[in-house]
Amino acid sequence: MSKPSVSTAYISASTNRFNHAADASTSSLIACGSGKLVALWNTQDPGDRGIFQALPGHDGLVTCVRFVALDAFASADDKGTVRYWRLFGTEWRTTAIVQAHKQAISVLREFDTFLLTGSSDSSIKIWEAQRGDVNDELKEFQTISLQGWYPLSIAIAFLPSSEVITLAIGGTDRKVHIWTRSDGPFIRSVTLSGHEDWIRALAFQAPSTPDDPLVLASGSQDGTIRLWNVESFTKMQSQTDTKDSGNDLSDDLLDAFEASLGDLGADAEEGGRQISLKRHILTVKSNSGTQQYSITFDALLIGHEAGITSLSWSPSNVSLLSTSTDSSLIIWAPSSIVSTAYSSSTSSIWINIQRFGDVGGQRLGGFTGGLWSKDGAEALAWGWSGGWRRWRRITASEDWEEVGAISGHSGAVKGLDWSPKGDYLVSVGVDQTTRIHGAITSSVPEQSLWQELSRPQVHGYDLMGVTWLGPWTFASVADEKVARVFEAPRNFVEEVRILGVKDLAQSEASEKKKGDRPATASVPPLGLSNKAISDELYSSRPCRRPFEGELASITLWPEIEKIFGHGYESITISASNSLDLLATACRATSSQHAVVRVYTTADYQPFGVPLEGHSLTVTRIAFSPPNDRYKKEHGYMPIAADKSHGRIIWDCAWSSEGDLFATASRDKTVKIWKQHSDSTGWGAIATMKFEEAATAVAFCSAGADAQERWLAVGLETGEIKIYSSLMSTPDQWRPVLTIDSSLAHVDQINRLAWRATDNPLRKQLASCSEDGTLKVLIVQFEID
Repeated sequence: MSKPSVSTAYISASTNRFNHAADASTSSLIACGSGKLVALWNTQDPGDRGIFQALPGHDGLVTCVRFVALDAFASADDKGTVRYWRLFGTEWRTTAIVQAHKQAISVLREFDTFLLTGSSDSSIKIWEAQRGDVNDELKEFQTISLQGWYPLSIAIAFLPSSEVITLAIGGTDRKVHIWTRSDGPFIRSVTLSGHEDWIRALAFQAPSTPDDPLVLASGSQDGTIRLWNVESFTKMQSQTDTKDSGNDLSDDLLDAFEASLGDLGADAEEGGRQISLKRHILTVKSNSGTQQYSITFDALLIGHEAGITSLSWSPSNVSLLSTSTDSSLIIWAPSSIVSTAYSSSTSSIWINIQRFGDVGGQRLGGFTGGLWSKDGAEALAWGWSGGWRRWRRITASEDWEEVGAISGHSGAVKGLDWSPKGDYLVSVGVDQTTRIHGAITSSVPEQSLWQELSRPQVHGYDLMGVTWLGPWTFASVADEKVARVFEAPRNFVEEVRILGVKDLAQSEASEKKKGDRPATASVPPLGLSNKAISDELYSSRPCRRPFEGELASITLWPEIEKIFGHGYESITISASNSLDLLATACRATSSQHAVVRVYTTADYQPFGVPLEGHSLTVTRIAFSPPNDRYKKEHGYMPIAADKSHGRIIWDCAWSSEGDLFATASRDKTVKIWKQHSDSTGWGAIATMKFEEAATAVAFCSAGADAQERWLAVGLETGEIKIYSSLMSTPDQWRPVLTIDSSLAHVDQINRLAWRATDNPLRKQLASCSEDGTLKVLIVQFEID
């Protein structure tokens, strides 16, 4: 018998659509919320593995992540829960859990020993973090009621040359509220007006020298960024006294000037925006006495065409990174320091020195958030679809290049399938995309690097199932009545050859030659079908994997066929083992529509009559190996029927030898079926019981001469259980491995599939789940 072990080869996961859903540590470790998980990505990994771990624990969508130290971070979710994580050796553990709010947490910040949470319950809570040896504790220090408006951003810092803490809060009331704390609780101090829409981003830049001011950047949905200088009022007075007092404008005169601007109407304003010149005086009390600070509007940064989603100051210089829903990322810097690599400066003339992203903002939703990595040498942003883009400074001057990042389905992953020889993996999800993942040849011996290779279908309906019809052809079904067939363009064939994903010398001789394939595909306006493009302009591509912006635009596959027949929305699809037949089923509430339709892949015409027998939706179709032995010349005939499960059957699978059949059901059982010795029918020879519903099942064999085979069972909770049985005793199955949520999933598993590999004891298991992740796990079997 075997004693398997498991490890992770690949995790594909998107980042949640929240402004504060990701953060970077000083060692360039990215922690980001992905569904209910916290995904970890080391951007400085020399192997560029992408996400290497997904931490379970939250019951709701993770909305905020914030590093507290190099070995600790906090995360919050839309159910109001905050979890505190710490690194022990190589393992991240939850050391504190607190129900901070009754509603979703929208912003999370740390400062010194404080942790601040803002929620849609219209309050901000300040917590004191007390660190222990094994467990930590979060004690509530203060609650700030916002009287009806919601906090969307928080920034916190020390006032210049002081131990007094200043807190800036922005949100849905379009104002920046300044609070201060010297000894006791935070108290309300000043309100800064000027923005005309919700304030989604705030960031303090600490002064680098005693003469520099504390700078507050505020970004709003009105598309503008405002910079505010906070400095000692006594210092400003001493500077003012050296000037001619007749040239000094009082605040009263400035107020009158602003009022006169308001009387002129919106047409008299610059871009419709009011610019306030008023000096706000801040008085704080501390042990050293009373101090006064002034907050003045310093600069208005206009460059984005839509709302600002995040602001981040560079850790190495005075440059500001901003992201927007216009699909652009801009780096701003004072004009006087552009040529000196952003050295400290008090210049108020800020210019756009770098702009990344997409011209015209054609990407849906744009960038959700952004941050710095590698001590300011890398700028990163994640988009509405959950994928990341990354740019790296390659020289001391302003030369930047885009490098690879991470991506994944931004919703439940409904189906997956290995290509016929296991070269790559295709997946579909409710984010209406089809994605192909493959292992790129690595410089490290016996190690391959998994990446997303192509996004052949970006659809208008939620995708429900997918199957390969050959090494270069697949078919998918969505929440529509038609199945669609796609064929690889020339770009993809070249890509897998260059990256070493597939050995093209092994391809079938009947496959199309390179010159016969279109270069790529595109979707016409208001269309759903990918149209082939043969223009040589699209045929050249760099010798590397495609990045997120390219995946979403230039890796489409042309659609070569539509298959009609069903009266309702498709639900599942499957191909025969010899790849000459294709079967589909649709949603049904009556036996009239609960049929399986079979088509030939040669001309995509019906093969035989629709297969009747079911009375409700057919959830899964599986063809028997080897070579579909039950197929007749003019179609299929019923040979067995049974209703021994008490609830819906979610999945079914054949053993690779074709002698066993497994079904997984909501009644918390998996049944193993075998044909009776007299060939009169099929019967259940084994039943495996679970504590939760079984939703996915897949057989695996060690090879033709193996004495043992394995069965993977996916549960509604996200766990995967592996059972073992000897070939001689197919009615006896024993559990040999449980893969819990730390390596598997945290929600219902939709599909499981073993990869065809030459190694009989080292197998790869692909799984996809409602939690939005797709994983490839390495299962190492060791024979006693």
